[in-house]
Amino acid sequence: MNDPSLVKTAVVLAGGLGSRLGELTRAMPKCLIDVGGEPFAFHQLRLLKNNEIERVVFCVGHLGEIVRETVGDGSEFGLTIEYVFDGPKLLGTAGAIKRAMYALKDVFFVIYGDSYLPCDFARVLETFEESGKSALMTVFENHGRWDTSNVEFADGRIHAYDKAHRTARMRYIDYGLGLFHRRAFDLVPDATPFDLAELYQRLLSRQDLAAHEVSERFYEVGSISGLDETREYLTASIGSRR
Repeated sequence: MNDPSLVKTAVVLAGGLGSRLGELTRAMPKCLIDVGGEPFAFHQLRLLKNNEIERVVFCVGHLGEIVRETVGDGSEFGLTIEYVFDGPKLLGTAGAIKRAMYALKDVFFVIYGDSYLPCDFARVLETFEESGKSALMTVFENHGRWDTSNVEFADGRIHAYDKAHRTARMRYIDYGLGLFHRRAFDLVPDATPFDLAELYQRLLSRQDLAAHEVSERFYEVGSISGLDETREYLTASIGSRR
């Protein structure tokens, strides 16, 4: 597999409609919502840079041109940024990545455009490389605190993952940071709506999905309560650096 030092690309899934935020996202993508006086995406990009990411591919759809105009080419953050648009129909999270495959190398991180994940990407990558599997899901022991738990995880392995049919044994949650070899997307049909959750399930059924447990909680701006918490967390973080 690739030398870990060469995995410098992250895909940001920023094509969602942001419907849970109501009027806030009627004319603005949720990744551009103001957090601490600047678009949320700016915080996310600095986090990626701090984790030694050099290249970012934004998968965009709804209001994607505004994302490109606002974020730009990445030079302000010491990054190279490219944009891949869904096209005439929404392709879902895995379908959008499949469409962007021409812009990706063999191994890449994936994050959601509304998530802030203060974990150690290098340690996640080490687990992935050691596993030899086609993909890795990060998991967090959530106990239903910040969202509904959807993962059965024990002894370093995912035993079940399902967003629709949850069990009492699901104390963990999909943290939101994935790591993939491009071969994983051979399971995703071309130009067809397909969700990343379904891809994870297919890989798990083939015993081709690794897992890495993180201890840092996640933050998100996809809901009003999440937005408020993220604003508080990032504002405090900015203040502590001054």
